[in-house]
Amino acid sequence: MPHSAGQPHDPSPAFENGTEWLRGDGPASDVVMSSRVRLARNLAGLPFVHRAGAADRVHVLDLVRAQVLKAGLCEKIMWANLHELGSAERSLLVERHLISKQHAKGKPASHPGSVLAPGPAPAGIPDDPRGVAVGLPGERLSIMVNEEDHLRIQVIRSGLALDEGWAEIDQIDDKIEAGLDYAFSQRFGYLTACPTNVGTGLRMSVMLHLPGLKLTGDIEKAKRAAQDMNLAVRGFYGEGSDAAGDFYQFSNQTTLGKSEKVILQDLQQEIVPQIIEYERVARRTLQSKRATALEDQVYRAYGTLTHARLLTTEEAMQMLSHVRLGVVLGLIKHVEQRLVNQLMLLIQPAHLQRVLSREMDQEQRRVARASLLRAKLAG
Repeated sequence: MPHSAGQPHDPSPAFENGTEWLRGDGPASDVVMSSRVRLARNLAGLPFVHRAGAADRVHVLDLVRAQVLKAGLCEKIMWANLHELGSAERSLLVERHLISKQHAKGKPASHPGSVLAPGPAPAGIPDDPRGVAVGLPGERLSIMVNEEDHLRIQVIRSGLALDEGWAEIDQIDDKIEAGLDYAFSQRFGYLTACPTNVGTGLRMSVMLHLPGLKLTGDIEKAKRAAQDMNLAVRGFYGEGSDAAGDFYQFSNQTTLGKSEKVILQDLQQEIVPQIIEYERVARRTLQSKRATALEDQVYRAYGTLTHARLLTTEEAMQMLSHVRLGVVLGLIKHVEQRLVNQLMLLIQPAHLQRVLSREMDQEQRRVARASLLRAKLAG
């Protein structure tokens, strides 16, 4: 059952409200939707998740939950055991970027008992015990438990604010570590399930809106340049997802041999500003040399969203991407950027069904999505 500071709590308490990553403000928010700082941590003396039995995972869950709820990490903590939630509730958390798709789906334990003490798990132990802690209000903090690592701690900030995110997560990590013993090597640093995370265990990423580069045909060039600078380029929901609505996640790939300070400086002050400038140059080029074509894209998208009767998630995201570009460039003056951002969340399948308080098949969702967008944007 979900908990808030030890009391029962809805796992999606403000599902109609925008989360931190949708606020639409902060530095460089015309291009940068959000900044995320994530730490991978494992508990010393316990098998890593991919080797752990169900009983081990329950033990990890209990240890982490107790420490997280008492550590004073933020104003309020919502705790949810994902193995106790239905698929709709888990999908809501994925759509809000609070858990990964992998964490929502889960993975059966290789063996039910403990790797340390083989044998059948005690009665009542779930097949795949895993959980998430979410900081309220604002949902800036989430802690995935028993995903790929025992803990995946993440802080999200609106705009280009990796420095603020790092300062916040560093304090949170210290508070958690005050009551838990992390797996750490003097030679290698923090030990993680994936070798690419060993060392600092730190991943910093930014969600960038790059419609200008897409419209000028330079998006692949920008992605290759990012990869040459040792960045991973992923889609809207991270690893294994597509770039819905011209949104891309760029993150560091190296954690071993680089300090947190160096990783932060490389991304915040050097690499990400270059990509932001590429996008701004593309937008200026469109405004100066292809103004009519740009306006056509923007107003055609707005017209579709305010008149369409059937829309898939992919179609709606692409249209909202163009409308967001129009709002940022001042072509559409009566729509706020924050509303466009919020709609990108509300049109996702789980949120759409939650807003309308009923389950729908794909065709019904296409109708409902178009109706919602007409109602929100028509004014």
